[in-house]
Amino acid sequence: PCSDAQIVNRKMDLPEYQGEMDDICINKCKEAARIVKGPVLIEDTCLCFNALGGLPGPYIKWFLDKLGPDGLYKLLAGWEDKSASAVCTFAYCPGEGQEVKLFRGCTEGTIVEPRGPRDFGWDPCFQPRAHERTYAELPKKTKNQISHRSMALQELRKYFSLGERD
Repeated sequence: PCSDAQIVNRKMDLPEYQGEMDDICINKCKEAARIVKGPVLIEDTCLCFNALGGLPGPYIKWFLDKLGPDGLYKLLAGWEDKSASAVCTFAYCPGEGQEVKLFRGCTEGTIVEPRGPRDFGWDPCFQPRAHERTYAELPKKTKNQISHRSMALQELRKYFSLGERD
């Protein structure tokens, strides 16, 4: 149903909203739709530490920038609970002033001492549940099959392939 759609990647400076992940995604998506005056799709990623009540959550970009993977691991030094959730949300808005739809994927795992290549964010310190390796150590194909982003993308694909759009 979407074969005639054309997708254009456009970098935008959007306000950095504060709040819960859904609110942040909805506000970013509405603002992007207002700017482009048409349909938009945005992506937001969170890394939520259970011991810290979900932090860093949507603020992972700043935590990672200031602390790096080693610092993220050390943040949990005083807690026994090292569990975490990697969450990806795609937000779609058909146009300015219209309702935003959210598509979420979540991978449960553990924050571990960083292992593997350090060329992609917090991958070296996140070990998905039921795996012995961190995201950074996993073959790209395996990571792409189990990742939070992959799960969110599957939900988004389902929405568009079923023609559920407004």
